[in-house]
Amino acid sequence: MSKQAGLVGVGIMGSQMARKLTAAGYTLHARDIKPEAQARAREIGCVVAASPAEVARSCDVILISVPLPEDVEQIVLGETDGILAAASPGTVIVDLSTVDAFSTRRNAEQAAAQGVGYLDCPVLGRPQGCGKWTLPTGGDERHLEKARPILENLAARILPVGPSGHGNVVKLLNNMMFGAINAITAEVFALSARLGMEPKVLFNTIADSGAATVSNLFRELGPKILGDDFSPLFSIDNLHKDMRLGIEMAHRVGADFLVSETNQRLNTLAREAGFGAEDTAAAVKICRRMLDR
Repeated sequence: MSKQAGLVGVGIMGSQMARKLTAAGYTLHARDIKPEAQARAREIGCVVAASPAEVARSCDVILISVPLPEDVEQIVLGETDGILAAASPGTVIVDLSTVDAFSTRRNAEQAAAQGVGYLDCPVLGRPQGCGKWTLPTGGDERHLEKARPILENLAARILPVGPSGHGNVVKLLNNMMFGAINAITAEVFALSARLGMEPKVLFNTIADSGAATVSNLFRELGPKILGDDFSPLFSIDNLHKDMRLGIEMAHRVGADFLVSETNQRLNTLAREAGFGAEDTAAAVKICRRMLDR
């Protein structure tokens, strides 16, 4: 019997999922609003669907991987072509997008009213790490057990973290920390050059020191900054979006913290300078400009 799964969103992350699942023998029913992504899905070997509703008619576990909360909402709740317009009771929706907990809870409530499960499983890991990702998962663990055989092809660790939305909380807090490391790394590289120190010496000394300040992100950003290589592993636009959602989440519970707001200002300046599509390492260009004033 053929193994079936659905996927809505065949972008940077979704295409990696599609490759893993088709390689694992799944018949993957895929949908994306972009013609080039639909073509990519076809090349990978997916059955290309005309709408999320069509995906839901073919599969009882459907993955979503799209950029924004409003994208997810349309995919799930669209009146005529959304997943819930066609999903049978017992279907499980697994949202791997980086979105906010509040919209997730609204979607999950609508799904539950139709007997459909809903999990938020945002990805901790880079696209090329698909298969080794960590998925912090919010929602009912009964639904997770149904989706787990599919998700185990994508992740080394699938961790229940609480009720609906808590996976999103973990991911947004993680990316707020990412923003802080990214910003200070850009600053120290720019400042070292201004102080007359070769940035490569700074990087090599710190990266191999065993100091508590060293992170995998620092080790990744250093060579990109040293080589002025701003091809995107994770873009400033994406970091700005994730931090915006995190800051909005904080505001919803009455928090107004200095670090994330300040780091987000650096991302905003980088986007205004036209660097939004570049890697987050491109924040160093803003720091260099600030020193040249």
